[in-house]
Amino acid sequence: MQAGQMAYDRAITVFSPDGRLFQVEYARVAVTRGTTTIGITFKDGVVLIADKRLNSRLIDPDSVEKICEIDEHIGVTCSGLVADARIIIDYARVQSQINKVTYDEPILVSALAKKVCDYKQQYTQYGGVRPFGIALLIAGVDNDGPKLYETDPSGALFGYMATSIGAGKEAVMEMLEEEWKEGMKKEDAIALGLKALQKANEEPLNSISVEMGVIQKGKKFQKYSTKDVEKLIKKVLGAQVKGD
Repeated sequence: MQAGQMAYDRAITVFSPDGRLFQVEYARVAVTRGTTTIGITFKDGVVLIADKRLNSRLIDPDSVEKICEIDEHIGVTCSGLVADARIIIDYARVQSQINKVTYDEPILVSALAKKVCDYKQQYTQYGGVRPFGIALLIAGVDNDGPKLYETDPSGALFGYMATSIGAGKEAVMEMLEEEWKEGMKKEDAIALGLKALQKANEEPLNSISVEMGVIQKGKKFQKYSTKDVEKLIKKVLGAQVKGD
């Protein structure tokens, strides 16, 4: 790093001469070092798939949660600093319930995504704080149909038909660009997600380290059990996987 950049590197509230906030950029780097997560919309819903990256056989798989329910119609997955994600997820759950109590209706997926991004953006404006080193994929189904949003550490918001965050993003996005189709079935979206995740991993996928959730129109958010994930991996990839 050049000596002239040091002042801008250490202060979240100061732009560098070329218009950069270095601490926000470093937060984005934390996301790229996180586990690979994928979101794919299909005809009437969204599927979320996450790699838990268990580095030791001594880790209890149930203690690592990468996909969480926000409301009956919304789920999220994350990549980056998991501790930061817990704060954002708790905030999203509170905002969802506030909307339900205030307006007597479920919050729109887009409205929740904007609230989360507004909250994250506040942590890029004040001294004494740091940006959240986490990116979220917020997926849900409301009156506007299936929705999938990516939230950036800067507070930026992007809507996608299919996307990925984390270490394997580049490999996953290449496959999604080629194979995602509008109006695809749930089974096809799951198959595409598993194939893309396998492409981004050096080791064969197994049901212990892969987490999956689906939000579908007219149904509540569902997280798949380890046995269900095992069956899907075997069906899609023909792999020998480790179950319970």
